[in-house]
Amino acid sequence: MSVTDPQPPAPDAGADAAQEALRDRIAADSLTTRRDYLRIVATVSGGLAVGGVAVASGILHRHGDADGTPEVRKVADALLPGESLAFRYPGDEDRAIAVRMEDGTLAGYSAVCTHLACAVLWRKDRGSEGELYCPCHEGVFDARTGEVTAGPPPRGLPKVILVEQVDGSVWAIGTARSGESLQEGYCRQRGAGTPPCAALRAGPPAGRSGTERSERA
Repeated sequence: MSVTDPQPPAPDAGADAAQEALRDRIAADSLTTRRDYLRIVATVSGGLAVGGVAVASGILHRHGDADGTPEVRKVADALLPGESLAFRYPGDEDRAIAVRMEDGTLAGYSAVCTHLACAVLWRKDRGSEGELYCPCHEGVFDARTGEVTAGPPPRGLPKVILVEQVDGSVWAIGTARSGESLQEGYCRQRGAGTPPCAALRAGPPAGRSGTERSERA
């Protein structure tokens, strides 16, 4: 009896056609997936670019841009040196932050980065006096002035005008735009003829302004 090598089965035309169709489908799906991915990347990149231009050019809402005189609002019962506090002012959509530096200086700012509107955080451990920091694109703002010290933000942070009363409570009484002094912002919103305008005093009576020290610094 002789032993011969087994012969492969005859090709099945139907199976070959099915495999070819499967390969074509996989290739088509891969191409579609790549196209979809590129489309998503292009859409997101374009959205970020448009958003950046809109924020930089002032098309989108900026902190404190609402018409009318902002209300006087209590921010905190007290704010100790080295502490910070997140709050909303002048509107519920306006994120803000109050900072008390170690020397007692009280300062308030918009907590929205002027680059692409990411959140701005207080970092006490950064630098000699701490700093205001945007983690999205490494934007850094001076804690005393709100001006840009590093990163891509095109302008400084808008300010929130804060006053401290004799009981230690902290009140927000107005806002100042980027590049605008506290006094200019206050007088623009409250009226140049307002008696307390020059001294930057408003809100509950018998108070002392923490922002006066911040403005002189």
